[in-house]
Amino acid sequence: MDTKLLGIYLNDHLGGSTAGVELAKRARKQNEGGEYGEFLAWLADAIESDRDTLMRIMDDLEIRKDPVKEAGGWLLEKAGRLKLNGQLKGYSPLSRLVELEGLALGVTGKLALWKVLRELTADQPALNRAELDTLVAGAEEQQRRIEERRLSAAREAFGLSGAAVP
Repeated sequence: MDTKLLGIYLNDHLGGSTAGVELAKRARKQNEGGEYGEFLAWLADAIESDRDTLMRIMDDLEIRKDPVKEAGGWLLEKAGRLKLNGQLKGYSPLSRLVELEGLALGVTGKLALWKVLRELTADQPALNRAELDTLVAGAEEQQRRIEERRLSAAREAFGLSGAAVP
């Protein structure tokens, strides 16, 4: 197995997960006490836990973490805050929709990661297939729950009534 390329791949995902954790925390803070707050608190915790799992897997595989890629993920999330969402200051309903879409993209990437690692279990004894099956299922659940809220947020952002269809 080409551990050099695997290291690059995992560090790319670590950078992305750093951005995801920061985005989830920001979205949670912006929605505290509201309809989305409890869900975003759950999601932020799940994304952070998955990031911790990725770092442990990297340790198990003896893959060095690249601090530049981690910092890049952090900076990417901060730069994403500059997007104007119909208001010069403050939070708008479009902000929530864009954040949920960003989180959905991140969870899709994480799901892809867990599936790739699951494929490597036969050749890499440090990887646990049962754990990766659980991680895949968790990411699929996160996707489903984000999609429900994303469609509701879209209806709210564009002033439409009625429940979203998951």
